[in-house]
Amino acid sequence: MIEEATKNARLVAEQFAKDSDSSVGKIKSATQGQFSIYGRDSGNPQIKRVRVVSTVKYYLVD
Repeated sequence: MIEEATKNARLVAEQFAKDSDSSVGKIKSATQGQFSIYGRDSGNPQIKRVRVVSTVKYYLVD
């Protein structure tokens, strides 16, 4: 799950860089802020809902 969150951060950074006519450089900083596991609902306690929040800041290169 953490790997997927990190990949998503990179994809968002690449789209932002493309929109600003730049490219993504090295990671400036990264934090793992929240990792939560909840039951989906009371009727199905075996099914879980997971939330991962990662913040990754990249340098943009012209």
